[in-house]
Amino acid sequence: MLESQAVIGETDMLLTMQQDALRLAGKALDEFDVTDSTEIACFIKKEFDRSYGPGWQCIVGTDFGSFVTHHCGCFVYFNIGSLSILLFRGAAAPEGDTDLLVATEAVKT
Repeated sequence: MLESQAVIGETDMLLTMQQDALRLAGKALDEFDVTDSTEIACFIKKEFDRSYGPGWQCIVGTDFGSFVTHHCGCFVYFNIGSLSILLFRGAAAPEGDTDLLVATEAVKT
């Protein structure tokens, strides 16, 4: 039940998707050692790809910066203890279709 300890920093996701992200992060932390950030990220990414379609990216760690472009409604950044998790759906928009993408200010853990 580690997801109950999560603190959301930034998001534009629907509440149900946020809850899925927190639940999957908790499940990943139950299955993998907290120091295995690559496996945790891979698990969360694959589950979101399966549930919400391809194109999800996940970054997990204790110290990273980011500046990403993401689909509107598809971004969450949260912490569970000292571990930070950034999950977003990113893709290049077809020319003239940039209203679906949002640039997010840098997130520094």
